Parts: sequence; structure tokens; C-alpha cells
Amino acid sequence: MNHPDIEILEKKTAYKGFLTIDVYRLRHKKFDGSWTGVLPPREVCDRGPAVGVLLYDPERDALVMIEQFRVGSAAVGGPAWMTEIVAGMVGEGETPDEVARREAMEEAGCAIAEMESIGDYFVSPGAFTEQVLVFCGRVDSRGLKETGGLEEEHEDIRIMVLPADDVIRMMDENRLRNSVTIIAVGWLARHRPALRRRWLGEEV
Repeated sequence: MNHPDIEILEKKTAYKGFLTIDVYRLRHKKFDGSWTGVLPPREVCDRGPAVGVLLYDPERDALVMIEQFRVGSAAVGGPAWMTEIVAGMVGEGETPDEVARREAMEEAGCAIAEMESIGDYFVSPGAFTEQVLVFCGRVDSRGLKETGGLEEEHEDIRIMVLPADDVIRMMDENRLRNSVTIIAVGWLARHRPALRRRWLGEEV
């Protein structure tokens, strides 16, 4: 957190496991140029960057979606299994492009032919460092398996090929409850004709 308008007085690591939780004592410059007092302790969950990739087959106008167990949602009474796009964390030394291609193969059995950037966002910037980079990848949705995921990570992932219109309708009906999925599908709903023209090389 190297910023001239932020003064870090103390930083302690309270927990380190799958996630890291750091506790900050700090103050920052106000809009009028003065400084705040020392803020109450701020817990920051450091999870690292992630990648999400919407797998789109323009020839069939279909999306490859996955469904998997989500403990965070289940813990608060939300859906225990969610329909999502492929996503994964960026490992040390990996590029976002490499992560998108790796996760597409591991989770959905898809090879990405070409890819477009959708954008990036912070999941919950008040407490989490996690930044998600979102892409749309061109795939062939024919002949995919019914399930995917890595056995050593205990992943049990359902693979579904759905018409793009059906997935957009699911979003509109609040049946997609995952932020990266909503962002990616919303982007496709706006950009699908232009994307298909670029990828198919013809008017559609």
C-alpha cells in the first residue's frame, strides 16, 4: 500500500492459510487536504488475483457453463451449487492468459482458440484485495464431457452447453448469483453481434 495519501502506522498478519488476513492501522488524506484520525483497525483479506473466462461458441451461439459447490454461499443460506463461468486463481509466474486457458481445459475440457478481454474489477474493495480479470474465449462446444475438474483438488464440476439466449435469460431472472458470471454474461448480451462478426468473419 505505497501511496502518498495513506500513512500505515501498523500492519499485522492475523491469519495465514488458504487466505491471508492482515490488520492495518492507518490514516489517509481527506478530500479537503487535511488528514483523518487513525481509523479503527481494518482487516484485509489477501487472496490474490483471479481470472474468469466466458466460453463462447459463436458457430452454435452457445455458452459452456459449469456448476460446482460453493461453501461461502451455502454458509449464509444461498445456493450451495452455482452456475458459473470458468475461473481460477493466478499462480506465481503465471499470466492471466495462461490461467484462462488452463482453467478452461481443467474445468470444462475446452481449448480456447482466441480470446478477448472484457475488463477487470475488484470483488469487494472494502476488505478484499482480489482483482478479477475477465475474458471471453472462443471454443468448440461439441463433444464435451459431462463433468470436469481436478481429482486432486476434489473438484466435482458439471459441464453444460447452453444457448446464449438461455443464459442471458437466467441472468435477467436472477438465477446467476456469481459476480464474475453476471459481469461476463452482461457483456456478451451487449457485444454478441459484434463479437460474432469478428470471430466468424461475416454478417450474422
